[in-house]
This record gives sequence, structure tokens and C-alpha cells, in this order.
Amino acid sequence: MKNILGRPGLNNPYMGAFSNYKPKDYKILKAETKPEFYDDLDHVLDKLDLKDGLTISFHHHLRNGDYVLNLVMDKIHKMGIKDIKIAASAIFPCHEPLVKMMEDGTVTKIYASYYSGPVAKAISFGKCKDICVISTHGGRPRSILEGDLNIDIAFIASPAMDKIGNISGSGGPSSCGVLGYAYPDAQAAKKVVAITDFITDELQKIEIAHYLVDYVVKIDKIGDSDGIVSGTTKITKDPVGLKIARDCAKIIECSGLLKDGFSFQTGAGGISLAVAKEVKDLMIKNDIKGSFASGGINSYMVDMLEEDLFDELYDVQCFDLAAVESIAKNDRHNKMSSNQYANINNPESICSKLDIVILGASEIDLNYNVNVSTGSDGIILGGSGGHADTAAGAKLSIIVSKLVNARISCITDEVITVTTPGETIDILVTERGVAINPKHSELIDKLKEKTNLDIMPIEDLKKIADEMTGIPKKFNKSNDIVAISEYRDGTILDLIYKVEE
Repeated sequence: MKNILGRPGLNNPYMGAFSNYKPKDYKILKAETKPEFYDDLDHVLDKLDLKDGLTISFHHHLRNGDYVLNLVMDKIHKMGIKDIKIAASAIFPCHEPLVKMMEDGTVTKIYASYYSGPVAKAISFGKCKDICVISTHGGRPRSILEGDLNIDIAFIASPAMDKIGNISGSGGPSSCGVLGYAYPDAQAAKKVVAITDFITDELQKIEIAHYLVDYVVKIDKIGDSDGIVSGTTKITKDPVGLKIARDCAKIIECSGLLKDGFSFQTGAGGISLAVAKEVKDLMIKNDIKGSFASGGINSYMVDMLEEDLFDELYDVQCFDLAAVESIAKNDRHNKMSSNQYANINNPESICSKLDIVILGASEIDLNYNVNVSTGSDGIILGGSGGHADTAAGAKLSIIVSKLVNARISCITDEVITVTTPGETIDILVTERGVAINPKHSELIDKLKEKTNLDIMPIEDLKKIADEMTGIPKKFNKSNDIVAISEYRDGTILDLIYKVEE
């Protein structure tokens, strides 16, 4: 692992995937209070006594269709308040107005588990005054509930509310399905403001209780549900991607984990969904029924639930409108908080019960460290999300990736940014061969015996890629740190440096 010591305030380096595991009971009690209802956000902001230096939070379940963060921050900006720290569960292209606010000192720091669009680039270009944080989806609730990240005011985009202030992600014109990332904020923030465009007599599946809410504000529109669908959510038709998926399925079948009661998670990328289809076919062929699938849920996982291939789904965010519809009506499609999903210190976390997880990578190095945070040019392009959480929690973590994409190899001597430590990655599957972490010697022997897969050391795979692309130039880092890659336990995996525009 990289040496990150010697920087002021950054001497908390990663020491191992479970070295800081400290199981906790997260019972947080708040007084039974009733929220105050208003139809004027300005009035509520006046009651909050806003001032310089506050930390305020938002959630991202409306994804690129979110209106609430921009609405609140525009009003704060016009009030002339400075030095605001934003603790958003994720940042999307729709949040571009934050760029000017970073430039004029309104916003000086951002904490998030995923960054994309203009804000990500602006941070990479050094436009934010303080060092930003890229956490994991499980690291965020841990830091909030344990007091490492103290939130002054949580602004919760609330698709549906009842008349006493209970909140649900299901219902209303801006339904997003689930509010898993907002729940820790509601539990721990000093003040909670629920912003909604739909109040009803009766809610489906209450997620955040009224007594956690201080103020309710009714506005015209909190977001656009169509913006929930972002990125690839369809099975790849690319023959290369389909070969990777078939090879991955062979590995899963031979691993011994594909049996009744197994648990599974995959991302929403084209190759990952192709793996899910291959696994589905194996389940049908061998009459296997899984216990649960989890994570951000999409229509493909919904179909597998409805076909009774899994007992349950555990959903922390809906990736498409089919999932939004399913979670509102299907009692086996469960809503979960990010704490329940992936907090390392929660002994009952769902990701710690996973058998198999399928993940992507923009880079993987010879020590199996994975980067999904920055591009080959060093610019922030994403973040861990649940990548590092599930890799550590699952019994078998598999990276699926084309060996070479756009003449750039996925394998490098050392990744630009460590998002997920190599000790938690088990297998890399590419169209040119499979590399297995040497710690799995028995699995290597089993796969060589039972399959015709090209299994080779990761160094040999890298040589194949280098012959196709040539030796890539190393990324030249500046000396200015713009962000840190934080592990799920709060330690620092890596530093992210400024890139010249």
C-alpha cells in the first residue's frame, strides 16, 4: 500500500481491511417531537439561524434529477453565508452550480461517496479550498453515527410524507423508491429539514419517522424521477463483454458458492448485468434458489425476484423506475439504510453476509488494488460507492473488465488512486484471461482442473495488454492534495492530487 504519511492532518493511514473493526450498537434516541410544517423555505432557513462554517447534508436518491441541493444552496449563496461544508451522499452533473460556490468561498469542502460531472472536475482542478473526502457508502453512515462527521442541518428530499411528518421514498410525483442514504443523517443531524412536494393521508413503507424531523417544507417540485436512471442499466451486447460474463459465470459455478441460499450483488454496468444473466441461467438449470440479492437494485434484479430465484431483495437505492415501482408494492423487496447495508462496524450489515459480488474497475494493479475514483488523467470520475464495502464483505469478490478499452489497459503497475485495497479483491476476469489473487491457491487449482479458462498470473495478463497498447506514460502528480480516498473504517487509502486544467 502507498505511503501517505507526513502530511499535516493526514496521518491516519489504512492498516488493513479489518484492523479497525469495532462492532457497535447504533441505538440513537431522539425526543418524541412533532415537526413544524411550512410552505416557505426562506422562513425555515431564517429559523435555522444559518451562519458561516456549518456542515449540511443531502442525499442522492433522485440522482441526476435532484432539485433540492441546488435550491437550498442557491438560497444560502444569496444570503452571503460562507465556508459551508457539504456532506452529500453523492454528487451528480446536475449539481454544477456548486462550482461557482466553491470558487467564491461559499462552499469550502465536500464529503461524498461518489462524484461526477463538473463538480468532480472542479475539485480535481483545485477549485475547492479544503481537501475533499471520497468515502464509501458504508463509511459515510459509520462516520455520521459515530460522530466523526458532525452534521448541523440535514436537508432531506422527501418524495412522500404523511400529515404528521413521516417520510417515504415511495409515492408522489418524485418517487425514488428508497431513502437509504438519508436515514443516518436524520438520526444524527442537529436539525432535520424535510423538503417535499407530496403530502398524503397514508404512506407506503415509512422509512424516516416524524420524530426525527424538525421542519417540513412543501414546495412545487423536489426533483425529476427520470434522472434516477443514469449510466448503463442494460445487458451488454458486445461479444467481448459477453465472453467475460460467461467466463465469470463458470468461475462462480466452480467456486462452490452457487448453491441454495447463496447471496449475490452486482452493479448496473453492461458486463455486470450480463454476468447476472449467466448466473440466472445456471440457477434455473440447476434448480437453485438464492437467499437475497442486494445493493442498488435495477429491473433485472426485480425480474429475478418476481421469477422466485431469490427470496428477497435488499435495496439501498433504486437504479431505475422498475425498481421504484417494485419496492412500493412487493413485500419481499426490502428497503434498507446505508448503515444496514455496509457499515463495517454494524455486525448485521448486509454486505458482510454476501457470498458473491461482481464489480468493475477503471484500473487494477499488480497487487490487485482497484481504482474507480479517478481516470488515467487523474481527474475524479466516480468514487467507491459500495465498491470497497462489498469487496471486503463478500466471500468472493470478482472484477470484470475488458483488458484493453480505448487503447488503455485496465492493468497497471500501480493504480493512480487506491479505491479498494487488493487484499479484498479475489479475481480479475478479462476476455484475454483470468487472474486470481495468489492467496486463493486451492481455487486456482480447482479452476485449472475443472475449466478450460486461461488462468494466469496478473503479471502475464499485463504483458499481453502492454503488447497491445505499449507502455503507458505515468501520470505526473502535482504536490497539491485536493481529496482523499477514505476507507470504510475512516482510515486513508490514498491521496488525490490537483490536475492542471
